[in-house]
Amino acid sequence: MDLAIETIDLTKKYGSLVAVNRLNLRVIKGTIHGFLGPNGAGKTTTIKILVGLLKPDGGRAIVLGEEVHGDNPRARLKIGYMPELPKFPRHLKGWELLDIYGQMYGMPLQERRARIKRLMEVVGLKGRENDLIGEYSKGMQQRLGIAQALLSEPELVILDEPSLGLDPVGMVEVREMIREIAKDGVTIFLSSHLLSEVEQVCTHISIIHRGICLAEGPLKDIISKISGTAILEVEVAETPDKIVEAVKRLPFVSNIHVEGSKVMIETNADGDVRPQISRAIIETGGTIIYMNVKMRSLEEAFMRLIMKSG
Repeated sequence: MDLAIETIDLTKKYGSLVAVNRLNLRVIKGTIHGFLGPNGAGKTTTIKILVGLLKPDGGRAIVLGEEVHGDNPRARLKIGYMPELPKFPRHLKGWELLDIYGQMYGMPLQERRARIKRLMEVVGLKGRENDLIGEYSKGMQQRLGIAQALLSEPELVILDEPSLGLDPVGMVEVREMIREIAKDGVTIFLSSHLLSEVEQVCTHISIIHRGICLAEGPLKDIISKISGTAILEVEVAETPDKIVEAVKRLPFVSNIHVEGSKVMIETNADGDVRPQISRAIIETGGTIIYMNVKMRSLEEAFMRLIMKSG
């Protein structure tokens, strides 16, 4: 398994407060990996260690195959980073900010111009390059922050709360940007407290609480493992007694609950079992009015895990 990020017993303390507590993370290359946790869980502290802005008090952090020991300019070229609520000089124009970053990366003039032109288009700021950053909306500044994170054509992009403070339209636009970036094989490590956004864009997640990793893996696997399987809600036209008995005999059905003409069916199957359930109902002479799969959500899994951990 090729890893973009790996931490081994990573620890960071602020006096008596343990912000990161022997944290073990594994982020697979080429994934969109959500980094989740309540406020104060240690997400931003971990990210600052990964990009070399903080030194850990213990453990190891390995990013793109290199162990992190404070700031490493050569290694930083492979990493794009947008901090939470980026603050840029308001007197600069959008393209000027990116040009300064490009000079810091050591890019020649023509290369800087070409990349800036392309990135401003990618993040939806084409035509606003010459506007002062002070005139940018919060959403535009977030886009500019993503553009500077992509400027060095990194292998790994770390985004700390990229949708924070955005309106629904801005959230959708950022979500689409992240998907487009990932299509090029770039690994994205995304810290967020907006669980619905993470659920729509991420392939893998890690959930931390009080600096400890509580769960990690593919998004769907984590939801299923913590919250259980989906519930199939079926409304029938007839009295459901015979239907319940027939459905109960199916080997993958774990529980049934009846509410009037509705039958709530819990299963322990990984795949889609609607055809088998439909067949069992019809064979008893039942008529299906509608059938709906109620999937467990990331929010439900997250809350269960956090509550369980105390």
